Amino acid sequence: MSAELPIWIHRLSPEERARFSPGASGPLSGLRFAIKDNIDLAGIPTTAACPGFAYTPAESAPVVSRLLAAGALPLGKTNLDQFATGLVGTRSPYGAPRNVFNPHYISGGSSSGSAVAVALGEVDFALGTDTAGSGRVPAAFNGIVGLKPTRGRLSTRGVVPACRSLDCVSIFARDIATAARVLSAAEGFDSLDPFSRSAPGNAEPQLGPSAPLRNEAPEPSRCRLGVPRPDQLDWFGNQESSALFAAALARLRALGAEIVEIDFAPFLEAARLLYEGPWAAERYAAVGEFIERHSATPEAARAAGLDPTVAQIILGAKCASAVDAFRASYRLAELRRAADAILATVHALVAPTAGTIYTVAEIEADPIRLNSNLGRYNNFMNLLDLCGLTLPAGRYSFGPGFGITLIAPAWHDDALLALGARFLGEAPPSSPSPPPASAPAEITLAVCGAHLRGQPLHAQLLALGARFLAATRTAPRYRLYALANTTPPKPGLVRVADDDGTGGAPIAVETYALAPEAFGRFVAAVPPPLVIGNAELADGTWVKSFLCEPHALAGATDISAHGGWLAYRSTQSS
Repeated sequence: MSAELPIWIHRLSPEERARFSPGASGPLSGLRFAIKDNIDLAGIPTTAACPGFAYTPAESAPVVSRLLAAGALPLGKTNLDQFATGLVGTRSPYGAPRNVFNPHYISGGSSSGSAVAVALGEVDFALGTDTAGSGRVPAAFNGIVGLKPTRGRLSTRGVVPACRSLDCVSIFARDIATAARVLSAAEGFDSLDPFSRSAPGNAEPQLGPSAPLRNEAPEPSRCRLGVPRPDQLDWFGNQESSALFAAALARLRALGAEIVEIDFAPFLEAARLLYEGPWAAERYAAVGEFIERHSATPEAARAAGLDPTVAQIILGAKCASAVDAFRASYRLAELRRAADAILATVHALVAPTAGTIYTVAEIEADPIRLNSNLGRYNNFMNLLDLCGLTLPAGRYSFGPGFGITLIAPAWHDDALLALGARFLGEAPPSSPSPPPASAPAEITLAVCGAHLRGQPLHAQLLALGARFLAATRTAPRYRLYALANTTPPKPGLVRVADDDGTGGAPIAVETYALAPEAFGRFVAAVPPPLVIGNAELADGTWVKSFLCEPHALAGATDISAHGGWLAYRSTQSS
């Protein structure tokens, strides 16, 4: 069936997969995953479903690097609504992935290919993004789990922005246990992402009223769950949706949860702000100038592969003013206060993920209005700083899936996963351990010889996606030696003891940033007598660096007086 569905924009070849082949260990060892093609994978083009926009990143997004370091194997980059603008999955020049249960119906978007790849079993999990529902709507329509984590819990560096201040990387899986494992491996503060956030100091955040729903696999019988009043539910003419939602609530009641009606008005008004308010201008800030340059004529737009509906939406957001932005931010603050007051009376909210589903033909005939309908229960979530978990909750008589979404304040993702496991009849996921503070998104490496720019082994760094940081020097506690009988010629850097009579000198080095999996591959290839250890730089910081085993200094020449390898080599060639 997958051959009929344009799931993939770039499926990795065996040679490409070998570059990312993980080791035998790791918390995600043995799991295959897909990456939405607005998220960077080193050396593989990122298109955001726009051929004219494509670029090839030198390094992977940190969230991808963490998954690779955890042992997961990427299979490729998946299709999406262009520039992640849409909830339908039809706005791509690479084709429209169809619903896995009925190909006449949409897959949902914008993370269409990722959801379909998981639903069909082509991968074990997939990364999507979720600004307005893109990680939840396609999960519901294709009968899988979709987690929209707390905004900033997963780094969005290396992701083509939609609305940069609101964007989230999302997770698709067929079960809660896998989603929880992926979240644990992928999360972590990224100091280079200005929107990354650390979890609050309280390790057990409180959810709702007197009997808190904590993160350690709560029983539904302890839960008080809020649902929109009946007059605030809109099924857009689809009576099956109403019955499916009622059945999902009945299942929660059977598990012991208390279902109470709440005023959903603040959430609905906040949802309208996302596209009817000035936040749509963030999409123009991200890619609007590119679209303008490539849409001067219909021929230019076709050559770039621009989707006309996406271009219309993004260019239409250009006119928002600063006054509009401030007024909307004031109203959002009021709505957030009202929403927080409602959330304080319950442990979590339960809402339909979407009120209905449409055929591909219906979307093509009315692409903007019908897309907006799909955002009714989704668009507010990042504006109000909430997390959400979409769960499969039945099927329509004509095939596609129906889903519900559990909604809670930021940093309650784990509690929602535990509750979701109960709903689906799974064992609650074990409480994930926080990632160690010493597990960085990138590792800094200092090189002092054949890997310097212009030297014969520099290409090895480039092939691994290394990013140049600075030309600097070590602290004045090192000696540099030209090693004997090395091809190509190599130096050896040795730290001297404080009481060593030879004294030390500052040695010129270059520093590079590598993703953890790239650093691991680099270290594995370092030949003796060189090793990778820790070296002190002139500013007092310590970084990973080439060092030399002392026994290799037999027959070596002390070249410390030159101050560095390049200066020494220049004397050899003159």
